[in-house]
Amino acid sequence: MKNYLFELKEGLAISFRAIRTNKVRAILTTLGIVIGVTSVVLMSTAIKGIDNAFQTGVAGFGSENLYIDKWEWFSNNIPFWEMRNRRNLDMDDFKKFKETAKLPVAIAPTVWSSQTIKYKEKNVPLLLVQGTDNEYIRTTSLTFREGRFFNEFESSGGREVVVLGSEIANSLFPRGSAIDEIVKIKGHNFKVVGVLDKQGSWIMGNFNPDNQAFIPIQNVFKYFQAQSFRSITIIARAQNKNMVDATKEEAISIMRRDRGLKYNQENDFSINQQETLLKQIDTVVGVIQIAGLFITGLSLFVGAIGIMNIMFVSVKERTKEIGIRKAIGAKRRTILTQFISEAAIICLIGGMIGLILAVILSKIVDQFLPTSVQVDTIILAIAISIITGVISGFAPAYSAAKLDPVEALRYE
Repeated sequence: MKNYLFELKEGLAISFRAIRTNKVRAILTTLGIVIGVTSVVLMSTAIKGIDNAFQTGVAGFGSENLYIDKWEWFSNNIPFWEMRNRRNLDMDDFKKFKETAKLPVAIAPTVWSSQTIKYKEKNVPLLLVQGTDNEYIRTTSLTFREGRFFNEFESSGGREVVVLGSEIANSLFPRGSAIDEIVKIKGHNFKVVGVLDKQGSWIMGNFNPDNQAFIPIQNVFKYFQAQSFRSITIIARAQNKNMVDATKEEAISIMRRDRGLKYNQENDFSINQQETLLKQIDTVVGVIQIAGLFITGLSLFVGAIGIMNIMFVSVKERTKEIGIRKAIGAKRRTILTQFISEAAIICLIGGMIGLILAVILSKIVDQFLPTSVQVDTIILAIAISIITGVISGFAPAYSAAKLDPVEALRYE
């Protein structure tokens, strides 16, 4: 064991000397690994960041929430035309459901309209204005930067009050408070009573609460569209995750009865859940991961081939040195370890440079796309570097180890 450690130490020392002697070649050799590791780490941080952004965005829907809707979010079984021809859900459906349902802890109607919000000369165009009631806030985990959600009196009375998402408030009121200010939505005055905390889920687009405004639902029907024009969504929040299935069964039963469906008729409504959306997200992220791994795998493969070629050249150049070492008693494993170590060190140096470069680039990319540098990504980069070095260096090292010392000493 002591002899092996001594041989390993000597092999590493010789490897470092060889790398220092051929600095330019070593730098050029590491470029392939630098590019490969940078690609792997950058792709990994981007995928993780996108996944986190998706998860954060979906979390706003609430894992205990059921969304009773005319439309099914994702379905390969129900044709679009069939869903389109379903009866709209209206406020009468909501009132009957709320009167009958016993299991949900909160029930709220929602309907949206795409509108522009103005404040003096500033405006935020084509954002989602959500119409709902005072119970809506209990179906979410949203918190407030300032102010509050509209209360039962404002909701039932259809008062012209509005709660703004953080991005809308920042655009309209960049320097001051938005509370008690009057904004215009399609020419109608609304008083700001609350501003939400930033959610940060940019990937949800306009469905991100940061880019939404909330008003009493009667005002959507009164000012923006007739009640019969668009179907509403009924949100029912279960007591906890364990009660979701029971709450769903109760919701199906109530909706079928209220809509007069016979036992042999299909539901003319859908009950959507967060899990459905998460499955779709996982599928999308999975496809991105496969494509990313394929692309970065090609980069590493090219880098490994480059190292293998350079190591073969190195073996040829140092054939006489190998012959001398074997003639004075160096074992095959010593020569093998030396050249594998040299390839691994080159790859490790390239991997560390690639890792640092990837972290810097991820910070820049994070300004446009979400990224997330994880400890496991750093470990992965180092592991990939060492493994690539060992694999790409094995064939040249093996060819060096099996050289005949007599033939090697004759080599010119």
